[in-house]
Amino acid sequence: MKVMIDTNVLISALLFPDSSPALALLKVAINHQLILSDHIISEFFDIVNRKRPDLSAAAEAFLEQLSYETVAGSRETSRLIGDAKDQPILDAAIIGGVDIIVSGDKHFLRLDLERPKTMPPAVFLALPM
Repeated sequence: MKVMIDTNVLISALLFPDSSPALALLKVAINHQLILSDHIISEFFDIVNRKRPDLSAAAEAFLEQLSYETVAGSRETSRLIGDAKDQPILDAAIIGGVDIIVSGDKHFLRLDLERPKTMPPAVFLALPM
């Protein structure tokens, strides 16, 4: 199964290694195909560098340890999500054939799409592998 982890889950996994977001990321890394968009990666580093520059090296090492496929989002799709900043991530998920987006973002969690499904880390953790 292809699973995309949103930026907020990556940040939480980096900061709180025993959290639900970290466990969800681990479950994806072990059992599924991890998909990240170019936008997620860029946003991840922007947030770390702005809010926790002391963790810049740790953030780089964190992503280097993960095996993932990067998908670029199209800039020419119709708007399907409430926050325009999230549209490139959703576009990449659709382009990449993602089955599930794991996110804590209310804009993703409000989506009612057949595919990709969206859910918070705790719900993803409760799914059978």
